[in-house]
Amino acid sequence: EILPCIPRTSRDYFFKDGGKHLSVNLADQVVSLFKKLITKASDEELGRKYRDMNLGDYLDLSFAESPLAMSEDGPRIFEWCKRSECSDEAASSLFEVSASQISDYIDLDGDFFNSLGSRGYQAILDVLLKDVPSEIILTSKPVKRIQWDLNKISLGTKSRERSHPIKIICENEESFEADHVLVTVSLGVLKQHAGAMFEPALPKSKMDAIERLGFGTVDKIFLCFSERFWPEDCAGIQLVWDEGPEDKAVYGSQTEEDGWKKTWICGFDTVARHPTVLCGWITGREALHMETLQDSEVGNTCVKLLRSFTGWSVPDVSQVLISRWGHDPWVFGSYSFIPKGVNGVRRQKALAAALPLQNCLSRKPLQVLFAGEATHVNFYTTTHGAYLSGIREAQRLINHYSDKALCP
Repeated sequence: EILPCIPRTSRDYFFKDGGKHLSVNLADQVVSLFKKLITKASDEELGRKYRDMNLGDYLDLSFAESPLAMSEDGPRIFEWCKRSECSDEAASSLFEVSASQISDYIDLDGDFFNSLGSRGYQAILDVLLKDVPSEIILTSKPVKRIQWDLNKISLGTKSRERSHPIKIICENEESFEADHVLVTVSLGVLKQHAGAMFEPALPKSKMDAIERLGFGTVDKIFLCFSERFWPEDCAGIQLVWDEGPEDKAVYGSQTEEDGWKKTWICGFDTVARHPTVLCGWITGREALHMETLQDSEVGNTCVKLLRSFTGWSVPDVSQVLISRWGHDPWVFGSYSFIPKGVNGVRRQKALAAALPLQNCLSRKPLQVLFAGEATHVNFYTTTHGAYLSGIREAQRLINHYSDKALCP
């Protein structure tokens, strides 16, 4: 998943419901302050009183110390910034995210730039698969169970040692034996199926990690129009709500009520190489709600919002394309985050640990390995984190066999 950057406010258009175009200068100041506060948390510069807080409370208390908090629209723009940050965190709310532990995450240098081209991630897969014989990749074979730490095969009243400690059983009952298996399913899939997928059961430390780490949903809503209706200097149309869900009072009152469904998107960005397309970002429970709706209903709702907020003549949408990661049975979400009160590094390392945890002469080592973005301490949530975790596990196996070869 490619993440949105903090917006370039000189080219983003901020609107309140009813067509009020907010001051570019005010938006610049608020977004600049928001970036500084996020950077402060990311650089481990939080004061002691903030370290045990959730990210939402830390941001609110810090913003309250600024004169911008006294302006009419400053708090509303700041609430928008928090909602935009929810997409980075894959959380329903920043009030559910740890403030101090985002410092373990490392941002890559340079500006955000989508250079994948029209074929998206398939272009990367084409390069990686170029030297891999196609016949060794098996598709459409969902795995039902991974049996590991197998020692013996029963032969009536006798038994013999197994040549492989692992047996992988697919949903169609086809099975494969192996010395090692690398599990790269998402944390969302592990949350749904880890209890039944592994035999024997995973160690408590790994199950705790699966349970405690957060895994959220971030979706995109692509709106294709027959012609461009926004100005040439507009990089995005951002919706600033009077009572958005990242207001603490609003968040606290949203228990079983449905009011949050009315404010479920915070804006639309332009899309590189597609001059008549806008992309809306939506996250958390709002995204899960959106996924249950028909494409036509989502598209019509978005058009109504665009008309209501901008006052522009917005044509009907000609095509709608929506991701539905939260209900995708192969993912069950988008990427991970560190909830408040969770030791992220400890849980990520536990999730990445190879099985069996204790090596001994009677047990073959490195039977079950784990990779994926949620196992990377510094690059969780990202594609490069997922890729590097795969390299990490491959190197683990290479080192294992290199060490064996060196033994007399």
